[in-house]
Amino acid sequence: MKKILGSICLAAVMFTGCKQDFLEDMKSYDKFDENLFKNQAQTGWYIDRVYYDYFSAYKSPIVTLVGTYDDARTKMTEEIGGTVGNYINPQKTLVNSQDADAYYGAPLAASLSNNPYTRIRNCNVLLSKIDSVGKDLPLSFRKTSRGQMFLLRALQYFDLVRVYGGVPIITTVQDTKDAPETIQVPRAKSSEVFAQIVKDLDSAAALLPMQWDGANFGRFTGAAALAMKSRVLLTAASPLFNTNWDNSSDAKWQAALDAGLAAETALTNAGYGLYGAGTTKGKDWAEMWYKNDNAFNKEAIMVQLLTNSTLNTGTNLNGWEKSIRVAKQKGSGGIAAPKEMIDLFPLADGTRPTAANGYDALNFFMNRDPRFYRTFAFSGSKWPIAETDVPSVIWLYRWKNGSTPVYSDGNSVTSPAVVSKMTTPKASYLVGLDRTGTDIMEYRYAELLLNIAECYAAKGDIANCVIYLGKIRNRVGIPSANNYGIGPLADKYAAIEACLYERRVELAYEGKRFWDIQRWMLYNDDAAAGNNTCAKLGIAPINGTARTGQHWQYKTTTTSNTDPLTAARGTISIDPDAADFQTQLQALKTFVQNNIVLSSPDKPMDNINGTSVSINFRQNYYLSGIKDNVLSVNPWLTQTIGWNDYSGALGTFDYKQ
Repeated sequence: MKKILGSICLAAVMFTGCKQDFLEDMKSYDKFDENLFKNQAQTGWYIDRVYYDYFSAYKSPIVTLVGTYDDARTKMTEEIGGTVGNYINPQKTLVNSQDADAYYGAPLAASLSNNPYTRIRNCNVLLSKIDSVGKDLPLSFRKTSRGQMFLLRALQYFDLVRVYGGVPIITTVQDTKDAPETIQVPRAKSSEVFAQIVKDLDSAAALLPMQWDGANFGRFTGAAALAMKSRVLLTAASPLFNTNWDNSSDAKWQAALDAGLAAETALTNAGYGLYGAGTTKGKDWAEMWYKNDNAFNKEAIMVQLLTNSTLNTGTNLNGWEKSIRVAKQKGSGGIAAPKEMIDLFPLADGTRPTAANGYDALNFFMNRDPRFYRTFAFSGSKWPIAETDVPSVIWLYRWKNGSTPVYSDGNSVTSPAVVSKMTTPKASYLVGLDRTGTDIMEYRYAELLLNIAECYAAKGDIANCVIYLGKIRNRVGIPSANNYGIGPLADKYAAIEACLYERRVELAYEGKRFWDIQRWMLYNDDAAAGNNTCAKLGIAPINGTARTGQHWQYKTTTTSNTDPLTAARGTISIDPDAADFQTQLQALKTFVQNNIVLSSPDKPMDNINGTSVSINFRQNYYLSGIKDNVLSVNPWLTQTIGWNDYSGALGTFDYKQ
């Protein structure tokens, strides 16, 4: 049976002879017995429980925030339309504390919920006890135990600072019996939180191995700590937190670059790197998510291991495969790709998909970047599945029976393409599409290279920026001509934009896009807030746009529910690994030209009560205020500028410090 990130399976813990309520005891201060740290097995169970609290909800690559893991932020990006949540809803203006993000957690109770500061406390407990109470445990075990807690604590503070900016920094175990002035910790500056995160990551890197043995694969490593330092410092250097971001000599960009290069060197020496080679035209790129089954994969820096077990308890299942498979393949119906995503990916030579470069939006499937064919499935695509009684070639069009739309193979989606990335041909609906065991790579080596490229761009070193972007494109077989299709970059702003573009393609549907939008403040420009990044980078603001749905529709109205295009489909079966790939694409193009027109959905992809709406993410949403239920019992916490505090007064906390 596969194990989840951190090598934990609750079922295994429950049946090892330990007291069954051991894990429950961790939830309450008054039942906690520090003597467990005298025992290596029980300390191991404790560590596993901390991992579980962090990652048990992590079942899909598009979810974010340790502990809760939901897809709300991904649904605020161009990647997925149809959900107009509060923060992009133009009909709402959120400024009051009761409307703030609830991630911070509820006030403390006798029985603690799994919230950020509970998770931080559990890390602090082990860090404070393992070398005193557990002094007789093997030194190597104590080191790796501490290293994992430092990295876990850093991850939690990183998500807190990304949601709220500065938050209280707690690195010791607080007790309700302590003097009030010692536990009433105010919000630290954002810069201080970043510094604490980096300190924890440095500690983790010094204590953890660069790779674990096979039995512990999935636990955090020194490689993960070094790579996370790159991600954290890149965020700290970005415009959201750095008012001096436009200064190419800014120390924060240099620190982020230094961290990225140090991580690259150390990870490369330890056997990490880009998985696959350009000669396969993206085949390896697609396979890396499922080829290595619970074993080292050089691309995977941080990985969430998911189970293929048929047990119904104590397992962590993959929720992605079923959600994106179309109805005809026994999935949940698929994730319709907005037109904005279909039209995003480069052409085969790496150039942007523009009419001037020969891009045809109707025949969008022609002549695209190899990653396009591994990210999306479309009519005529071969999408392998284990069973032979369901089609491996999918069709996504509709026809009109009079005025009633009828969908090919019952696949009712508001797009001519659906997301297919990170799936496996071994998926079986008979076993269960949620039991594929396909893991989630939370941090890939490709992201590390993209981090480095962006730092070079921000520093004005365009030549090195292009070298690192070229590594990403070369791996999937994009020709090297014209800087891998990137072309000449006029200045650092064009280089930064090229990096953000490449991240959208390479990391699509991996839960990263929102954080890039947020740290560069790409929803809007707001002179009053000192936000002009869209204008600087030449990027159109996301506000005022909407995710667009489309249908491929048969040109002729019929009077039957019988598919009129079955014969015309013929034997089309588009497989990017097949020798006749280009021939099959051309056959589909002919099919489209003869039979298909584009039509708008009966209801816009982005709508409220059926009426089309455009995204409107307001300036104060980039960093949330603190919620009212927290402020009411922690009156020493100040509210964020742009939000009202518990009494309705304007917030005063400046997250940019």
